[in-house]
Amino acid sequence: MVVQQYWRLLKLFWGAAIAAEMEYRLNFAIAAITSLGNLSGSIFGLFLFYRTGYTFAGWRWEEALTVLGTFTLLQGFSTTCLVPNLNRIVTQVQQGTLDFVLLKPISSQFWLSTRTISLWGLPDLVFGMMIIAYAGNKLGLAATAYLHSLLPLLFGTISLYSLWFMLGATSIWFVKIYNVTEVLRGLLEAGRYPMAAYPATYRFFFTFVVPVAFLTTIPAEAILGRVEVISVVAAGVLAAGLLAISMAFWRFALRFYTSASS
Repeated sequence: MVVQQYWRLLKLFWGAAIAAEMEYRLNFAIAAITSLGNLSGSIFGLFLFYRTGYTFAGWRWEEALTVLGTFTLLQGFSTTCLVPNLNRIVTQVQQGTLDFVLLKPISSQFWLSTRTISLWGLPDLVFGMMIIAYAGNKLGLAATAYLHSLLPLLFGTISLYSLWFMLGATSIWFVKIYNVTEVLRGLLEAGRYPMAAYPATYRFFFTFVVPVAFLTTIPAEAILGRVEVISVVAAGVLAAGLLAISMAFWRFALRFYTSASS
């Protein structure tokens, strides 16, 4: 019953958000052109490594493209779901409108995380799938190979959301956190390339400190059929742990929130 209630709310939220976004259709075209430009730059940057015959250890050109495609998918997910919602937490705290969210008979974290959606991330989602499909075709992968990445990719999106939400929650103490979110986005840029592209120290950092490897490299390895079961299990444990921590951290942060009406 509770699940159905939240599902109905989600349809209402997203229906209204999409209707509002469609009023500015030119923005979608601009977003598509911007996404294509960014993707072209990423492909060119990857090409610079491979143009002389150099390869990342264990990663052919087409295999490295699957990592870039996975990164582009996550970038589209961020633009579609994370950025329009979680960046507003800062505004909610600044203007005191978080009070109205907390008074609603639903989870405040759910409301803040799903209240709106942006269509401007759809080009990245489409381009990401096109790159993965192109690379898979060149590698001769079966259609079922793409299904193997769904679970690791789901774990990656949960981990990414949890990290982003926890940063958004810190706005209760530090009102202006835009620089911090930009630092996170900058670190996540490392996911454009396989972890084998980085020295051992950086691989450790991007695996155990900022889990970039679990966001892009492991889902790409799942598509290629060479991921280890332990890696998928670790990605699941990480996602569940980060989600639980984000929920606990939000409850902890609310203890320090001063209502605008009090």
